[in-house]
Amino acid sequence: MDFNIPQELQDYLSELDAFIEAEIKPLEQQDDNIRFFDHRREWARTDFDNGGLPRPEWEDLLKQAKRKADEAGHFRFGLPREYGGKNGSNLAMAVIREHLARKGLGLHNDLQNEHSIVANFPQILMLRDFAREDQKHLAEAALNGEFIATFGLTEPEHGSDATHMDTVARRETRDGVEGWRINGEKMWTTGMHVATHIMCFARTSGEDGDARGITCLLVPADDPGVKIEEYLWTFNMPTDHPRVSITNVWVPDSAVFGPPEGGLALAQHFVHENRIRQAASSVGAALYCIDQSVEYARERKPFGKPLAINQAIQFPLVELATEAEMLRLLIFKTAWEMDQMTKPEVAIRLSDKVSMCNYRANRLCCNAADQAMQTHGGMGYSRHKPFEHIYRHHRRYRITEGSEEIQMRKVAGHLFGFMGEKKRKA
Repeated sequence: MDFNIPQELQDYLSELDAFIEAEIKPLEQQDDNIRFFDHRREWARTDFDNGGLPRPEWEDLLKQAKRKADEAGHFRFGLPREYGGKNGSNLAMAVIREHLARKGLGLHNDLQNEHSIVANFPQILMLRDFAREDQKHLAEAALNGEFIATFGLTEPEHGSDATHMDTVARRETRDGVEGWRINGEKMWTTGMHVATHIMCFARTSGEDGDARGITCLLVPADDPGVKIEEYLWTFNMPTDHPRVSITNVWVPDSAVFGPPEGGLALAQHFVHENRIRQAASSVGAALYCIDQSVEYARERKPFGKPLAINQAIQFPLVELATEAEMLRLLIFKTAWEMDQMTKPEVAIRLSDKVSMCNYRANRLCCNAADQAMQTHGGMGYSRHKPFEHIYRHHRRYRITEGSEEIQMRKVAGHLFGFMGEKKRKA
C-alpha cells in the first residue's frame, strides 16, 4: 500500500503556492484589501445598514481573485475538460482543499462564502447531467456569471427532511401554454441578492413524506411574486441567506429542470463529492489552528519558561493532532476510493465513510479553533487572531452540510444493515 501523495499532485501544490505568492498575495495587500482578513474583517465584509449583505467591494475583490485563478488555469481544476477544467479527481481536490485551508485566512481560500482559487462547481455538473438539450447552454452561462441560480430546497418548517415540503406547484395553463403555479416559502436561499434564478423545489404530486412527487423548477429571481422577506443574520457575517416567499408565480413546462417528480435526485447529485472536499477543508483549518498553537506555545514564556513545557498545553494539542492525522488519512483514502467507483456505487458502498469523514472533521475544526483560543489566551479570543473567525465559520458545517445527527444516522444505517451493502432483505 502506498500512502504517498502522487508526485504530480505534490508538484501541483507547489505550482499553486507559487501562484498565490506571485498573484494573490499582492492583490490581498493592494488598496488595503487586507482589511477583509485582519481584525477588521467582519466589519469590512458586511454592509450592516443593508440587511447585513456582503459589501460590493468585498465581492468585487473575490471576483478579481477568481478571474486571476481562471486565467492561470487553476479555478476550474475540478471540472471536466469540456468546461475548461483538468478533470481533477476527488483525491486531488481533497488534498488541494486541505492544503489551501492549512495556510489560514487569505484571498487564496476563504470558505465563508465557498471562495477558493480552486473552485467547487456542484451546479455545473448538475447542469451537465440533468439539463435538457434546450438547457445545456446554462452550464456555460453559469461559468460566465450570466446564469446564477440559488438553491431553493430548505423551508421554514422543514430543514433536513425535504420530503415534507409545503411549497407546492399546481398545473395551470396560461395563454395556451402549459405550466405550473407555485406557492410557498424557502429558507437559506444563499446568493439571492445576485441570483438570476431560483432552483425551486416544489411538490407536484404525492403526499407528505413521499420522496417521489417533488420537482425542481427554474424560477426567475426577478418575478414579481418572488419576495425576499428577510436576510437571516448569522453567527458569522456577512449574510446572503434570505427567507424568500413565492406567491402565485407561474412558469412554463420548459422551466422544469431534471427529472419530473424526481427532483430530490438533484439535491443528492453532488453530496458525496461536496462532503469529502469540505471535510478536507475542515481538517486543513484544524491543522492550521494546531500549528499556530504549537508555535505560540514554544515562543510564549510566562514565568520565564515556554508554555510548551506544560502538559496542560501539550496534551489537548496532542489529542487534536492525533485525530487530525487519523482523519486526513481516512479522508484521502475515501476520496481515492470514490475515484474508483461510479456515483451509484459510491452511494451504496461509501456513503457512510463520507459521512464519517465530514461530521468528525467539522467537529475537529471547531475543537481545534477553541483550543487555539485557549492556548493563545486573551489574544486568541481577540479578532487580531483568526481563530474566532474559523470557529464561527466552521461551526455552521456541523449543521449545513447535513447535520451531524443526519450523518451519524447514515453511518448507523450502513453499520446496522438498514441501507448500503449490508441491507437485509425483508
